Amino acid sequence: MAKKLALGTVVVFIIWFVLDYVIHGMILGSSYANHPELYRTMEDMKMGLLNFVRLVSAFTFVYIYAQLLKDKGMMPGVIYGLVFGVGAGISMGYGTYATMPIDYYMALVWFLGTMIEATAAGAALGMLIKD
Repeated sequence: MAKKLALGTVVVFIIWFVLDYVIHGMILGSSYANHPELYRTMEDMKMGLLNFVRLVSAFTFVYIYAQLLKDKGMMPGVIYGLVFGVGAGISMGYGTYATMPIDYYMALVWFLGTMIEATAAGAALGMLIKD
């Protein structure tokens, strides 16, 4: 099981890394530029810390699926990812929107993007770690 946890963590990390680039770099890049007072510049960002956070989050996501879910496979993985994504996405998107002066569009994309990222990761886990 340790090899599957490690492989799953790497796969989820890569999925999230790529989708984060698409969501935050390509889709929301101009939205971030419209609010420079809220975000660090690219030169100021703590990319090492950000990747460490992504790695720990990926491991936690994989661990919950591998160790705590009774049923495993494609559909359980997709459902797990979707439910996880709704929980994390509502907090990230709309929780932030409720407390910070971000655009509604950004809140919506954070919410939907988190759901998509988690669902994709859940589907990948469903293919990697089965009953």
